[in-house]
Amino acid sequence: MGAVHGVYLKYVGLSVVSYLGSSYLLATGDSAEFLTLSGGFRNQLLADQDFPSLGMALSYQNLRFWASMILKYSAFLNGTIAVLFKAEVGMKMIGKSPKNGQIPLWSYILYFPFHFPSILYTRIHAAKDKRKKVPVPVASEVQPGWYVGGMYADELDKQWGGVIDLTVEFPERCYNCTKSYKLVATWDGVPPAPELIEEAATFAVEARKKGDVLVHCAHGRGRSTTLMCAALVKAGLFNTWEEAFEKGIKPQRSVCKLNKRMKSALSEWQRIYVDEKKKL
Repeated sequence: MGAVHGVYLKYVGLSVVSYLGSSYLLATGDSAEFLTLSGGFRNQLLADQDFPSLGMALSYQNLRFWASMILKYSAFLNGTIAVLFKAEVGMKMIGKSPKNGQIPLWSYILYFPFHFPSILYTRIHAAKDKRKKVPVPVASEVQPGWYVGGMYADELDKQWGGVIDLTVEFPERCYNCTKSYKLVATWDGVPPAPELIEEAATFAVEARKKGDVLVHCAHGRGRSTTLMCAALVKAGLFNTWEEAFEKGIKPQRSVCKLNKRMKSALSEWQRIYVDEKKKL
């Protein structure tokens, strides 16, 4: 999702709302009474199998029951992702391919309580961006040949020298129009580790020799800005990531933001891969 700050609360909120919805469905109405008297989940299935007429009569209760199970799973899944988000680990569980950026069908089925809200929110957010008094482009050229954008950057209909994708939650839409592709999968609002920033920045500099470079996340706000700061420094256009952000990116794409984690990751990257090398 697009907001850089407080993204963690998105997963916590989805988990809490799902849990409350599940609890409400199980604790109210005839369904709760039936589940209590019949011994719960196991006997509900037996009742449907052994007494078809009873199963039909309880179809409404069954609907409430299965809806509550889905919400309970959503609570568990999004709660787990909230923990992984805090720990900055677990991105590979989504199954996104590092070769072409595609997400397999099994992931959409298994993790639908994660994928569906992400897709819905992003589409709504992108539509709102286009309707603003000053529309937010799907991608902006922040320096000649260097673009920061979101997942819909394919709408520019450009051929890229290289694409760096920082999303874990969306399939890559520009894979067929780029000469090189690199996935640096991160949770929304979470920056890559300094060593991954260095690896991706080096990739970006090499890709720039082949053509324009796109660095994108979901909406082109935080994750993509983090990586672009390093790439512009690596390319020799600016001396520090702060300068790259304030002078090289922000004037051309005002919606770009960096949260505390992103600034910390960039400072650590600058110390290890830029400042320390200057001393050698």
